[in-house]
Amino acid sequence: MSLRNAYLLVVLILVVDQVSKIYIKTNFILGEEVEVFSWFKIYFIENEGMAWGTRIPGEYGKLILTVFRLFAVAGIGYWLWDSVKKRHSSNYLIVAIALIMAGAFGNILDSVFYGVTFDDSQQNVATLFSNQPYGTWFHGKVVDMFYFPIWQGNLPGWLPIWGGKEFTFFNAIFNIADVAISTGVGILLFFNKKAFPKHE
Repeated sequence: MSLRNAYLLVVLILVVDQVSKIYIKTNFILGEEVEVFSWFKIYFIENEGMAWGTRIPGEYGKLILTVFRLFAVAGIGYWLWDSVKKRHSSNYLIVAIALIMAGAFGNILDSVFYGVTFDDSQQNVATLFSNQPYGTWFHGKVVDMFYFPIWQGNLPGWLPIWGGKEFTFFNAIFNIADVAISTGVGILLFFNKKAFPKHE
């Protein structure tokens, strides 16, 4: 795959990711949900930018996370460029890196810009380019919306740790950027030999 096509893939994912997030922000109140199927819902939440809503404590925790991600994306971008320049690199590897880069960059855009671009979504639908933004630069919240509660119920009491407790599979809420990252990592894991072929 050429570098141009790899960048086109990154841009395409970024556009789809940002359009979906802006649509959710400007049409849903925080916590609002729409049931598409019994096992699939559009459910608007926001998080500080780490998996499962985890956050780095302290006044500068969010800033540290965002700056770290910017350096990480720069590193991934170099990895993509270097992999394309090495003509023996497989398309599996290049596509995987492009997906990871697009996903990471998509969530960074939320963190860097959304705090100064939108007003709060707590009680009302957010306004794009608001005069009263909810945050500051580098302190935006990542928008998530895809929820797949495929099974909900109480687990058998004989199970260790979770036995007798209410359980939801799959309880993660995520976005297009997260899908891109997961797909890229999945390619590297499940197609490892094709992504990193041995050359004699």
